[in-house]
Amino acid sequence: MERQLPRGYFGIGVDGISKPMNLGAILRTAHAFHASFAFTINAEFDTDLVLQSDTSVAINNMPVHVYPDLSEFSLPVGCRLVGVEITEDAVDLPSFTHPPAAAYVLGAEQDSLSPALIERCDFIVKIPTRFCVNVSVAAALVMYDRMISLGRFAERPVRVGGPTSVLPQHRHGLPKWKKKRLAKDAAAQNAAAPAPDRTGSGSD
Repeated sequence: MERQLPRGYFGIGVDGISKPMNLGAILRTAHAFHASFAFTINAEFDTDLVLQSDTSVAINNMPVHVYPDLSEFSLPVGCRLVGVEITEDAVDLPSFTHPPAAAYVLGAEQDSLSPALIERCDFIVKIPTRFCVNVSVAAALVMYDRMISLGRFAERPVRVGGPTSVLPQHRHGLPKWKKKRLAKDAAAQNAAAPAPDRTGSGSD
């Protein structure tokens, strides 16, 4: 049985990336984690070199937006931008609640997110490591954290090892609007039904 995906959607991208192998790794991982889209801002890369590490050919399976600069960058309505950067006020990733609709953006190799891009972000998160990790590794950690935070998985056992019970299959109920309509129709039928005869037919 295929696991049910979390509600919402997400995209992931990089600001100013210059190493195509890193970009390819990010795209491949995004494809694996069911990203809805990926993007680059102010990036320079060779597509043929990107495909050397993106062996899943993500560009054929999800939209990849290439923005020449920040002024061209845009997101869908309601999508929150989450910057991944080490700043004093950044939220530790394990303590962060992911928005249902989100786009995550990382800085390029040996560089940080530009101040203008940080200003555009709704949230800034950081990965609590001793030092900076490779940008493709950071992207994978963010996507994994989103998956385990929002996905449905069997509870971890108290003891070492895997879960002893299988996650029950999710049951899909009726839409709320249909439930309300059915309840309203049932109430109307009860109100219109004739009152029961309580006179009785007693005999002498």
